[in-house]
Amino acid sequence: MTKNGILNPAICSSIAGIGHTDYFVIADPGLPLPNNVKVIDLSLVRGIPSFIDTLKAVSDELVIQSYILADEMEPKSKELFNKTCSLLSDIPHKTVPHEELKELTKKAKVIIRTGETTPFANIILVCGVNF
Repeated sequence: MTKNGILNPAICSSIAGIGHTDYFVIADPGLPLPNNVKVIDLSLVRGIPSFIDTLKAVSDELVIQSYILADEMEPKSKELFNKTCSLLSDIPHKTVPHEELKELTKKAKVIIRTGETTPFANIILVCGVNF
């Protein structure tokens, strides 16, 4: 049992095993799940857990080099886009069309599925190193 931070053993193990430049995805329940990618499904009911709560917990533990969002997130879910960028304010990011983001998830090492139902509540975290 850890003293602080994430309690979910599957998430802890995934963070510990991720490598430099690997993709770590946090997704809404509607994002198609690629074959052969580890999925940790946390979805309980609509909105629980939230995308932001999950992102906060993961970003406190994971070394993030950069991140990728869908182009559509900003115009369709401006508040969530702003919260995401604010939470990760010191980390570079880029946006890509949603269809491209879905293709990129096929290279992910792990996908955490949340209960967030805000449109385009998906992010690819590009992992870094702490040295």
